[in-house]
Amino acid sequence: MTALLATAALLLTAGCSSDDGGSPGKDDSASPSGTTAPPSPGRTAGETPPAKGSVKVVRTVATGLSTPWGLAPLADGDLLVSSRDEATITRVDGKTGKKTELGEVPGVSPAGEGGLLGIALSPEYASDRMVYAYFTSASDNRVVRMLYDERKPAGEQLGAPDTVFRGIPKGVIHNGGRIAFGPDRMLYVGTGESGDTGLSQDKDSLGGKILRLTPEGEPAPGNPFPDSPVYSYGHRNVQGLAWDREQRLFASEFGQNTWDELNAIAPGDNYGWPEAEGRSDESGFHDPVDQWSTDEASPSGIAYAEGSIWMAGLRGQRLWRIPLKGTEASADPQAFLEGEYGRLRTVAPAGGDKLWLVTSNTDGRGDPKDGDDRILELRVS
Repeated sequence: MTALLATAALLLTAGCSSDDGGSPGKDDSASPSGTTAPPSPGRTAGETPPAKGSVKVVRTVATGLSTPWGLAPLADGDLLVSSRDEATITRVDGKTGKKTELGEVPGVSPAGEGGLLGIALSPEYASDRMVYAYFTSASDNRVVRMLYDERKPAGEQLGAPDTVFRGIPKGVIHNGGRIAFGPDRMLYVGTGESGDTGLSQDKDSLGGKILRLTPEGEPAPGNPFPDSPVYSYGHRNVQGLAWDREQRLFASEFGQNTWDELNAIAPGDNYGWPEAEGRSDESGFHDPVDQWSTDEASPSGIAYAEGSIWMAGLRGQRLWRIPLKGTEASADPQAFLEGEYGRLRTVAPAGGDKLWLVTSNTDGRGDPKDGDDRILELRVS
């Protein structure tokens, strides 16, 4: 296990104090499992999606969730959901919405935008039953894995966490948190610069990066920088990871005062922060696929389905559709569900033209309604 250490930055920087306009200490803001939706009838890989799409809320799957953050779909249609503040993982029956708590993850230190964040299933989950989690501890952000044993009583089904990777800088803000296994079966980790903007351009720091690791936590073979887990850099706060049918990686990123971003990720590329926010005329920076004002997006999770990236907006309180042709947008982004369900945290593929969508109104920045927070099933095109 590689334990690459970085200094945690605990102080806020000048400018916007948080990623969606709320007060610091109440959270900023993938597909979480790293899987992509299978092709749906009538659409072939590489086909450009239509300029206009649609979203239909099929049903509310579950209600009454507390500070949900990460989502990991199981093969039988059930869902694992992490609670940022309670540091628990809950299994939600995909048909009835019944909730069963697996247990509490020890060592989590919820505060500000930190806590129990992204979760993902091992690429060998069918045989090893391992659940990976990204969380904020008392000293850093880290990735652990735990055995999920369904034979044990509810509340006692999580094994002791095995630390896979540690030393990611923590802060009151910008803790990143999304993890996903890619088509290459490697573990991708989105991190934030913890409020210390200088970390993003420092390739020796783990802050403000996308990391690529083996399931055991070593720098993955083929990474762009020798013996380093760093896959891309110059990020402010990465909270969404997804791959298209051609196995190209996309990531959502919070801007500061001006532009939020959807990026197509190329190994070793520099995405500009803090020198650039959004598109830039400066050479050496990889421009985003598209950009949004921070009050329209403040993006968290993303997923790929039906030829488009679907991006959940927190402050923006809407679901964005970004139709793709290769690694470029093929039409203007389209917004759905604006203001209907409040803050939107996580979106994940549910197979074919279906998506799971998780709201985020109990995180201290939303306006919770009866039943919040909830999981929705969507049909999209």
